[in-house]
Amino acid sequence: MDKDKTEKGYPRETSTDIGERKIIDIIASHLEAMPNLPVPFGDDVAAVNLDQKQVAVLKTDMLVGKTDVPRNMSLWQAARKAVVMNISDFASKGVQPIAALVSLGLPRDFMRKDIEEIARGLNAGAREYGAYVIGGDTSEASDLIISISLFGTAKRAALMLRNGAKPGDVLAVTGFFGKSASGLCLLLDNCSTSPNLREVLLGAVCMPKARLKEGLALSHSRAVSASIDSSDGLAWSLHEIGKMSNVGFVVNSVPVADEVRRFAEFNHLDPLELALYGGEEYELVVTVKPKRWVDAEAAVEAVGGCLLPIGKVTRDRQMLLDVDGKKRVIEARGWEHFKSKV
Repeated sequence: MDKDKTEKGYPRETSTDIGERKIIDIIASHLEAMPNLPVPFGDDVAAVNLDQKQVAVLKTDMLVGKTDVPRNMSLWQAARKAVVMNISDFASKGVQPIAALVSLGLPRDFMRKDIEEIARGLNAGAREYGAYVIGGDTSEASDLIISISLFGTAKRAALMLRNGAKPGDVLAVTGFFGKSASGLCLLLDNCSTSPNLREVLLGAVCMPKARLKEGLALSHSRAVSASIDSSDGLAWSLHEIGKMSNVGFVVNSVPVADEVRRFAEFNHLDPLELALYGGEEYELVVTVKPKRWVDAEAAVEAVGGCLLPIGKVTRDRQMLLDVDGKKRVIEARGWEHFKSKV
């Protein structure tokens, strides 16, 4: 390697060159693994054993002003979103959140009304899903930072992990995709649409919903073999389950929201691109044991949700889209910090 491109034996790569996922791999490679972890490193949440049956479930995620708060999003909405995106990961494991700690980085020029707005948003996000904010930390920062640490407990056997998918399982999702990606196109790429549709798409960005009721219902049904939160995009979620379960997928029906089809047609965009590779969706992507499909579907419908079958798990580790007799590869891409466009 070119001497100018190395530093003390290391490639002179920046965070942008490396990307979020490889950064996580690098950090994990230097950590001593805790024995008998009930949730593998790299799943949506972390956990530690409390006894032979119960586990404490932990999650931390942060929202940063520059990368995560688009224009038109209020501070109340940003604070609520910071909580919701953590709760979405609990939903994917079928865990009820109990309490949250919040670390705030606040710029010097924030006003009292700004701080009160953030506080109200934090409380709203937690209480919406039955949790409480019980403490945290505050510090000065050059940009807004809202870091949430979430806590809950669960039965170890009831956790829906990423690594249990089996060939023949039904691939399903809890909703339609692409609205958040379309909303971000409106905010970042100067796309346009009707006022009513604009309100719906921006609402998907500013007021995301975690599928906690659906996740808890699916966990109780014991019909799910693997589960993941789709915040990094549908395509990336499939690749993550595939990697941890050593399986592939054939997707026969991409769950594109009707609003996304209309938006894409008006702006000459590909609706499949928006649905597969956009992030910030917060739906659940699950694999369901074939003989238990009716149980899973009934459990979700009983709490007011829907479960949409979109494909099958395959032994072949390829990720394929097979619609109307046309096959194409589902690429391993989606939202990634340091690499994705802000």
